[in-house]
Amino acid sequence: MNKKLLGVLLLLVAPILLVAQQSITPDALTRIKKGYSNSDPYAKAVTNALSANDAKKLTLNRENVGKTDSYFKYKVKVKGITDQKSSGRCWMFTSLNLFRPVVIDKLKVASFEFSENYLYFYDILEKSNLFLENAIITADKPMDDRLVELYFKSPIDDGGVWSSFVNLVKKYGVVPKEVMPETNSSSNTSKVLAAITTKLREDGLALRRMVETKSSIADIRNLKMEQLSQIYRMLALNLGEPPTSFTWRYQSTDNVISPKVTYTPREFAKQMLPNLNLEDYVMFMNDPSRPYYKLYEIENYRNVVEGINWKYLNLPADELKAMALISIKSNEPLYTSCDVGKQLNSEDGLLSLNNYDMESLYGVKFGMDKKDRILSRESGSSHGMALVAVDVDDNGKTVKWQFENSWGATSGQSGYLVFTDDWFTEYVFRLVVNKKYIPENTKKLLEQKPVMLPAWDPMF
Repeated sequence: MNKKLLGVLLLLVAPILLVAQQSITPDALTRIKKGYSNSDPYAKAVTNALSANDAKKLTLNRENVGKTDSYFKYKVKVKGITDQKSSGRCWMFTSLNLFRPVVIDKLKVASFEFSENYLYFYDILEKSNLFLENAIITADKPMDDRLVELYFKSPIDDGGVWSSFVNLVKKYGVVPKEVMPETNSSSNTSKVLAAITTKLREDGLALRRMVETKSSIADIRNLKMEQLSQIYRMLALNLGEPPTSFTWRYQSTDNVISPKVTYTPREFAKQMLPNLNLEDYVMFMNDPSRPYYKLYEIENYRNVVEGINWKYLNLPADELKAMALISIKSNEPLYTSCDVGKQLNSEDGLLSLNNYDMESLYGVKFGMDKKDRILSRESGSSHGMALVAVDVDDNGKTVKWQFENSWGATSGQSGYLVFTDDWFTEYVFRLVVNKKYIPENTKKLLEQKPVMLPAWDPMF
């Protein structure tokens, strides 16, 4: 055979040989079994311990217990802890919690809370509308198209980000919690979400079929409005009907009862937060799997059809910390999201890289950095909280931080979580900062055209 031809054939075959799947043969199993020996006293002891105990308790690093105090040099004024209960509304609670202290100071009241249930109602209604619109727009694509699969896999959910909050407040305003209090369904969202999801999938298929049969745009839109009317009914039955106007009064800490005033939700937002301009806030991300100093946008990631998509500037963690420090020193909390489940000692309310030592227990090395954890889907943002405090050493270097959580006052440290500066680097992903605390050179980066990321991006 011609040597050149043989060389070409070898090059063609080589990749196939490299990717050929390997089964576990008896010989291979013998080699694999060397990783564990029941004659090893340590292995026997750990087997006995793990088979009868919670692995998390066994990996708790006792050397780290009690090493981190809960004192902070800088802390914003906060008052009271909220509770999202069994729902995924952390982003909504966190966003509203940023502005509760403003209202408390303005009205001179002992406590105040916005109605999360009110915004939740419209969040699900708007997400339902967006799904139905997406079903119409993608009706020419097959059901196994990646985008269609994504939409029908999860027509709605109760998750969200800062931009979701912005879209809702600008359109619907806010109301006090007393005006539209929590219900069992708003505090335990799985059942109402499941029912609406089932209905939306049915409705989405019906709209697709109308497009396929060349129905008129008017008929398609009429059907969609009937479908949304049914979703509204389901929401109202579970959550109560949101007010278009309401009459409200309050009692100050001086025991003075205010006059009754009638507001629309948007009027109430303007009255209580007159200096709030939601366009002044910018979302930043620390994602080392992508180039820094680039602006990114997630395609079609929003809750309101006419609203803004999720958009962020990717920066190194140290630059996020610098802006957070300035904001907290200026008495302004920040919307933050993180991978809260990683290295969380819930009993002590502490997030630290040294909390749990799996390597010593299992005798196995765990070595992924933040970039690799993102790429392998091991880590990503799972929870939003308000960043309210920071401690620094004698040189002004940040050493630890504090979250105001929304899991109730009995969780963590009376509702708060302390986390080390190293944990911030590894597991904090997003931060929303007021423009007045953003350096000028960073502001200029916001002028660039965003890199559009697909809706199915693994980080989102």
